[in-house]
Amino acid sequence: MSPVAVLTGAARGIGAATVDRLVAAGWQVVAVDLCADDPALSYSLATPADLDAVAARHGPMVHAMVGDVRSLTDMRAAVDAALGHFGGLDAAVAVAGVVSGGVPLWELTDAQWNVQFDVNVHGVRHLATAAVPVLLQAAAPRQGRVVAVASAAGLLGLRRLSGYSASKHAVIGLIKALAADLAGTGITANAVCPGSTRTAILDASAAVYGLASAEEFAHQQLVERLLAPDEPAALIAWLCAVEASGVTGAALSVDGGLTTS
Repeated sequence: MSPVAVLTGAARGIGAATVDRLVAAGWQVVAVDLCADDPALSYSLATPADLDAVAARHGPMVHAMVGDVRSLTDMRAAVDAALGHFGGLDAAVAVAGVVSGGVPLWELTDAQWNVQFDVNVHGVRHLATAAVPVLLQAAAPRQGRVVAVASAAGLLGLRRLSGYSASKHAVIGLIKALAADLAGTGITANAVCPGSTRTAILDASAAVYGLASAEEFAHQQLVERLLAPDEPAALIAWLCAVEASGVTGAALSVDGGLTTS
């Protein structure tokens, strides 16, 4: 029987690339995305057409679902969809994330701060809250997985991105504590920290700094290029695999060397 994952932020970027990776490895995926813009953000989010395109290229292996990670009810519905459509749940993958900023901390509005914590942190918490009790129902030895996308910003303090940096630090702390709570269960929890990756969120970050293009971030990484979404997706997919059973409570970088110094 194919393993089953619920994955948020699935309609584009790292999320869509991770759906591709998981399906290629034999997974069935409930692909969840908000598919609507948020007035607290300065850039457009994914659309229903984006999510439909991800599902269309994988046929019955992917069940697309519109849902908001800020809603525990929606995350429980996504888990129920995994059970109803695919008959189980083996991994919860929290990719959904947003960025807002462009000003120093003391000028950041409550709306800018709150949307980042609501999506980036509470979104991970809601998915874990919905998924972990189901993962724990599996008979031992269990192989359940929780993976959350943090960021290199979760390991650094980035100028004019205080809310984003703080929220991604919180994701790492949340995952480490969750891993401790899951000790001895066979279920692992890990965070992935991408560097500058060609995504809409990086374009929004470039706008924060008044850059002409996100390509200008490439020089910050030792590989001297931006990452493709498939590169962090490869690490996320590996962390979902049985072979990754010895890794838990980790914050693993796939950042082209951004955080080396």
